[in-house]
Amino acid sequence: MRQYMDRILLSLADKWAEFALQEDVGRGDLTGQTLLDPARTATAELRIKRDGILAGVQWLEVVLSKLDPDAKVVFEAVDGDRLRAGTVAARVTASQTALLAGERSALNLIQRLSGIATLTGRFMDAVEGTRAMIFDTRKTTPGLRAFEKYAVRCGGGANHRMGLYDEMMIKENHLRLSGLALPDAIARLRVAYPDVRLTAEAESVEQAQSAIEAGADIVMLDDFSLEDIARVVQIRGTSDADVKKCQLEVSGGVTLDTVRSYAETGVERISVGALTHSAPALDVSLKVIE
Repeated sequence: MRQYMDRILLSLADKWAEFALQEDVGRGDLTGQTLLDPARTATAELRIKRDGILAGVQWLEVVLSKLDPDAKVVFEAVDGDRLRAGTVAARVTASQTALLAGERSALNLIQRLSGIATLTGRFMDAVEGTRAMIFDTRKTTPGLRAFEKYAVRCGGGANHRMGLYDEMMIKENHLRLSGLALPDAIARLRVAYPDVRLTAEAESVEQAQSAIEAGADIVMLDDFSLEDIARVVQIRGTSDADVKKCQLEVSGGVTLDTVRSYAETGVERISVGALTHSAPALDVSLKVIE
């Protein structure tokens, strides 16, 4: 799914680039400052070395413009594009020193985000033809959540919630510490925030049924067997009205080998923490051509 970083994400990228360059360049690139001429420009290509889905390509321009305000980037691909190995995703012209000083900081995030997008795309391909959508979780790298969740969207997936502030979710520990039964917890949250989406985590068929009846928007079936998931789907119902009232989400240990089986039970949502905490980086490089 083709995507572009919006104004808010680009603003965040601008701030994050300063930190990334300080971390890597520090007081200066000792090798580049000695061997290269800052008055001369060079052109390099951002190349995809393994088939995958591109994400974060605008980060290249953000990073290099910090080191050379006159840097010029020509994009040959857009975030969300499925690219074959050997594809040139962008070409950049900048001073020699800026090009090599910013190379690693630029590539690190692009390869990370493209890896997330690529893995998300593989999960989406695996559930094609079912009603299920692949969702991420909050298992993200501290400070990079907005970028990583953007990468999930580039891969065709969807975001569950950004944080604790934009949606409500009742988990087992909430019930243990509050002493409330699940229906009572749902009722209390509905009074406090009637217009905020509410997810209730269930650990048994009976608990899932009570959450549905209590009015949760989403019931998360945590580590359920395929048989129990199918039972809950039937309890909830499969009509459009049933789905509109309450969606069902599968969570816990979902893999590429098993995701299709979960999707075929009839659930609407499958959350996969591995999208952001275990996605392998997509191999990319920045090669000088002039």
